Amino acid sequence: MNAPLYNLEILRLAAAIPHHERLANPGGTSEKRSPVCGSRVTVDIAVDDSGRVAAVGMLVRACALGQASAALLGEAVVGRMPAEIAAARDELTAWLAGERDTPPDWPGMDLFTPALPHRGRHASIRLAFEAAAEAAAQAVEARV
Repeated sequence: MNAPLYNLEILRLAAAIPHHERLANPGGTSEKRSPVCGSRVTVDIAVDDSGRVAAVGMLVRACALGQASAALLGEAVVGRMPAEIAAARDELTAWLAGERDTPPDWPGMDLFTPALPHRGRHASIRLAFEAAAEAAAQAVEARV
């Protein structure tokens, strides 16, 4: 496959990250950084009484791939349980590493198929999901 690494959809998502402001009182916060490229994503999460994500805030300083990944996370994270976010993180990691044939069960992730051979870009793509999974777990733990 010779699809371009940075296509129009990735650039569109990178320019339209939802929840792009930090939360004033998050239940959990996590910052992840890629040592390869310096991309950095901070995710704040608040959960409701049932443990579902009620609010999310993000600060994204990443390449277009990292920004697009954060946008996909932000578009579908509210209402999710922390286990769902952790599963998406693990599926994304396995898919990028070539340990699974299909993209994660998260809307839009097949967009990163052209990035599969570009291992140096994988960390940036994972950042938002890694930070969100950690922040959501912290938020649930803080409610207990």
